[in-house]
Formats: sequence, C-alpha cells, structure tokens
Amino acid sequence: MSDQLRRIVLASRPQGTPSTDNFRLESGPLPRPQDGQFLARVIWLSLDPYMRGRMDDSKSYAKPVAIGDTMEAACVAEVIDSRNGDFARGDIVMGGFGWSSHALSDGTGVRKIDPAIAPISTALGVLGMPGHTAWVGLNDIAQAQSGETIVVSAATGAVGSLVGQLAKQKGMHVIGVAGGAEKCAFAEKDLQYDLCLDHHALDAEALQKAIAEAAPAGVDVYYENVGGKTLEAVIPAMNVGGRIALCGMIAWYSGKGLADAMPLPRVWRTILTQRLRVQGFIIFDHFDRLPAFLQDVGPMVRDGRVTYRESVAEGLDAAPQAFLDLLEGGNFGKQLVRVGDDPAG
Repeated sequence: MSDQLRRIVLASRPQGTPSTDNFRLESGPLPRPQDGQFLARVIWLSLDPYMRGRMDDSKSYAKPVAIGDTMEAACVAEVIDSRNGDFARGDIVMGGFGWSSHALSDGTGVRKIDPAIAPISTALGVLGMPGHTAWVGLNDIAQAQSGETIVVSAATGAVGSLVGQLAKQKGMHVIGVAGGAEKCAFAEKDLQYDLCLDHHALDAEALQKAIAEAAPAGVDVYYENVGGKTLEAVIPAMNVGGRIALCGMIAWYSGKGLADAMPLPRVWRTILTQRLRVQGFIIFDHFDRLPAFLQDVGPMVRDGRVTYRESVAEGLDAAPQAFLDLLEGGNFGKQLVRVGDDPAG
C-alpha cells in the first residue's frame, strides 16, 4: 500500500474557460483512521459538468470549492483500513471522496456497492448520480408519457444516453442531439433513438429546421442538458403544455455564447403562449427516489435492456485535462478517471 496521499486541489478560480493552471497536484503522508473512521483508496473518480460551477465563487445550490481544497467528486473506493464497525477492510463503497488517491471518512453519505450486480464503475454512471438524474428528470419532472415526442440534448452523455433509452421503452418518439457523426450513429444504433441530429454539422437555423422536420406534430418534452443553440432550436417546436426538464446548460458554463443566445423575451413569450412547464432540478433534492430508481433500472442494466458507454482517463494526473475535455464535449458516455486498480476487474 502506498504511503502517500495524492490529491488535486483548486489552485485558482477560472476567468471564463478554465485551464490546467487552475489545478495543482499535491502529495503528503497517508492519513490513518481514528475511532469511527475508515481509510479508502480511490478506484474510480467521476467527472461531471456541475464541477465547473463549483470552481466559481458565486451563489449556487452548493458551496464553491475553496482555493487550496481538494476538487469535489463522487468516487468508488475500497476500504483498506477501518476503525468503523459499519465498514470492513475490502468493502467497495461510493462516496464524495474528491479528486484524490485516498480519503478518510466517518461513513456519512457513503454507501456500499455490490460488485455482483454490475461493474463497480456503474455506481458513478448509469446506476449512479447521472442515471438517477436521467430517471427522475424523465419520470418525475417531465412526467413523460407513451406516444409523446421528446428531444434529448447531449444525447449520448452519461445522463442523456439513459434518458433516451428509458423514453424509448416508454413508447415515446425519441430525437437526440449530439456532437459528431460517431455519437449520432451510436445513439441510433445502440441506444435506439429514432433519430439523432449532429449539432456540429448544423448551425442554429439548420438545427431548428431539422427538429421541426423530425417532429412535425411538435415536441412534448425537452430534456435540457446544454442550453446554447440546441435550446434555441427546440423552443419554437414545443407543443402547448410541453415540459422542459432543466438539468444542465453546459454550453454556457464558462460564459461562451451568451451574447448570441436567443433573447429572453422570445423564450419567455413562448413559455407563456405555449403554456410550457419549465422546471429546473438538482438531483440532491431527490435522494428519496434513489431506491426506486435502482429497483427499476438495475435489472435493465443486468439483462442488457439498458446499455451504457464509459470514457476512461488513466491516472489521477489525467483528471484536469479530462475534465476540460468534458466541458468541450470530448467525452463519449460517462467520463471516469481510473485512479487505482479495480479488484473486480
């Protein structure tokens, strides 16, 4: 067992688009657990778009990461030393251990993972926060129904890929929007989207026309992950009584494209005239739905009714660049960092 703890801290706050200079790798002695604590070595580290907001010192639904503090993240880890009766050496756990090689915990907010159910990395993706977000957004927020038409932005991402599959299983007409021909082909062939539009190949006007042609009867549900020109293209196609589940807006996280965004009065007028219901949601408010989500989706993952894809960066040092690439759409599926050896293979 290594006697060094390595972690990546927030070195400075970004001005606009972040860079690797905003992060710093630090190392120090490996901590030892005290009574009630356990020490875990991180195996899988999750990278997610929400982390961009935590880098800014601005009011949000969660406190920003302080300068010099470890970047926040959910991780899957193995307990290697324990003085906590609820966790034993060898247990595989999921918790908010951060961009780090090891972490101490008293067990708060930590849950055990059963490697027999699915690969343990899925606890950060299709059976983790992104999957939970997809399920809640589609079912509880959008209240999607069979026979309706849905547009899913970031259609092959960690959230969108499950939204599309669950929507198709509901009997919906599913239109995806993704970046690149390869991602769109995956959406149609593997995720069973009815159609996927490549926003890299279409400007805002062309994308709006393509969505209108793909949904001649209009769009009932829009699952919003990105903002930007995809939102601009979907808004005119929304039906009366349509619902927008607002999950993210990655296109605007670093301030890009704000000057070119659709004017708010036009968006506001459409919400009024089409009687749209637009609801933003943060999955932290819906932890009570986690057991129902796992009961519903877990069997689908096990028997192959739900498929998933992961992008893996190797080593803790790779986390900053992998995160920056994620913000630019460089990932394909759930973005993970393999920090340590996976005992389950």
